[in-house]
Amino acid sequence: MVLVFAERSDDELFRQALTFASSLANGGPLHAVGIDDPAGYSPDASATALTDAIRDRAPSAVVAPGTERGNEVLAHVAAMLDLPMAANCTSATPGDPLTLTRVRWGGSLLEEARLHGSPALLTVAPHAVAADAAADAVDAELVTAGQDASVRVAERVEAATAGVSLADADVVVSGGRGVGSAEGFAVIEELAALLGAAVGCSRAVTSAGWRPHTDQVGQTGTKIAPSLYIACGVSGATQHMAGCKGAKKLLAVNPDREASIFASADYAVIGDLHEVVPAISAEIRQTRGG
Repeated sequence: MVLVFAERSDDELFRQALTFASSLANGGPLHAVGIDDPAGYSPDASATALTDAIRDRAPSAVVAPGTERGNEVLAHVAAMLDLPMAANCTSATPGDPLTLTRVRWGGSLLEEARLHGSPALLTVAPHAVAADAAADAVDAELVTAGQDASVRVAERVEAATAGVSLADADVVVSGGRGVGSAEGFAVIEELAALLGAAVGCSRAVTSAGWRPHTDQVGQTGTKIAPSLYIACGVSGATQHMAGCKGAKKLLAVNPDREASIFASADYAVIGDLHEVVPAISAEIRQTRGG
């Protein structure tokens, strides 16, 4: 039996983790466990609840989505059980030891490794596995985490819900340092609105305070997998590319013909985004007759 940590049972990354887990189960049962944490979220309390579930069910492997929470909770579980953990896996072959492939160095390296110990503890690299609808048929339960006096939720700030969700968008239009300022994102937002797209940005933009962290695409931001990713003024740093490698098509706009993002682009426009992006928007309006 393989146990899956259900951070959000309706989430695409959870379904990807289920698909990954089904390949490890080898036809055996899958069981999903969600954590109800009265504190809102306490890593220790959630990990303790999940560890109790592991001891009760004795699974051969425990799989979690490769999200910030999935990686954190499973790392705590590994410490509690004194076991190794493999993060950001893309494939695994059952055996003793388990043979696996995982993403390293922000997506620039694939590592082949062997994972010893039982149960095997793994998280799945976001968008590295195509979710299989058949894996959704899984037994699931919700367990309640105990109180953790060291953790208290002082305030909850909800993310802006207007527009299209960055993680789920079919089209994403991002801006990088080349946008120049917070006001410069007006042309990015205009194009995104015409395409029904989400607006993203690079780490340099959030560091400058031009956009909130929730808009950041990258290794330390949101990992996306749209049908089309339009990157404007983004240089293509390894950490950023790790977040958008799931995109089906990449259109890059940059005045620097040597920008590293062009090595990954399906379509390239070498030019000033403040001229190119408004021209694209104008062409879309003309084509639509508006």
